[in-house]
Amino acid sequence: MSTPRIPTPGQTIGPFFGYALPYEGDADLVPPGSPGSIRLHGWVYDGAGNPIPDALIEIWQTDAEGNVPQAEGSLLRDGWTFTGWGRAAADLNGHYTFSTVLPGPSEEGKAPFIGVTVFARGLLDKLHTRIYLPEHPANTGDALLVSLSEDERATLVATADATGLRFDIHLQGDRETTFLTYG
Repeated sequence: MSTPRIPTPGQTIGPFFGYALPYEGDADLVPPGSPGSIRLHGWVYDGAGNPIPDALIEIWQTDAEGNVPQAEGSLLRDGWTFTGWGRAAADLNGHYTFSTVLPGPSEEGKAPFIGVTVFARGLLDKLHTRIYLPEHPANTGDALLVSLSEDERATLVATADATGLRFDIHLQGDRETTFLTYG
């Protein structure tokens, strides 16, 4: 007779000490400054509006043509292969940055987006969200975006800046980012 298995309670993840998680080229999905590259960056804030200095952000995305990358090599960047995945640690000011490309729509008429996972101190589990492109015409028909209130929708759309896109992540509070669950 076997003993039934009971799941253990969730554990707080982090703080992160930088051991084995960050690696050379982790935030560079494409070489910075290469043709078509953009800077995706932002700040991670706690519920009081204070920057979180040791959050870890991961992104997944299509390439500029909307293809879902199938290539290996995210952990050993070769400078040529676009794998669509990257990881960036927030600095002491809570700022993160990636070098990537604007994602294309995975299907005609669909809104392109970047999938995001957030790891930070105090969280019992990772958080998921999306970054949509500002003023993209397909945003108006995106099933997720149209299901949200205007305020919630605004937390998922990046703002354009001189180098690319800015997307701030608020873990709690009045400007809390809309987080997603996957079942």
